Amino acid sequence: QLLGPFLARAERFMDRVEAALRLDMEQPDWDSAIAFRYRKRVSGQGYLGAVRQVGSMRLDDLKEIDIQKEKIRRNTEQFVQGKTANNVLLTGARGTGKSSLVRACLNTYSAQGLRLIEVDKADLIDLPDMVDILARRPEKFIGFCDDLSFDQGEAWYKALKSVLDG
Repeated sequence: QLLGPFLARAERFMDRVEAALRLDMEQPDWDSAIAFRYRKRVSGQGYLGAVRQVGSMRLDDLKEIDIQKEKIRRNTEQFVQGKTANNVLLTGARGTGKSSLVRACLNTYSAQGLRLIEVDKADLIDLPDMVDILARRPEKFIGFCDDLSFDQGEAWYKALKSVLDG
């Protein structure tokens, strides 16, 4: 009988300790790369690590997806120019060029300030922390999640919805 209340109290205590220890996400060296990957240290603290090797493909290199390519190109161009742009969700079978299309846009528009942040599905819950840092930057950022499948009972998608709505 004493174990239940003790565990509940211990959990509340740990929540307070973790909140007190939480540090703001450190700024990466923004000049070191055009793409970054969100990672977590053993401590659970998130950080943005530079991706040194980004595929060198350009939009013109991608064939047989002209309609999709034009829509993405136009939307991305509007985005980097600070005009109204839409959120984009690319769907399709594995190997159909979704990731290549995103990387080609990055290469095409990186000179205009476009940057990419790759986030694992499990880390989407930390999107608000990332947005806090990215909102103060002059660059334009693409949030890229390579596998965005939804399983029943998962709640992380609410963090994604909140960021997209905000």
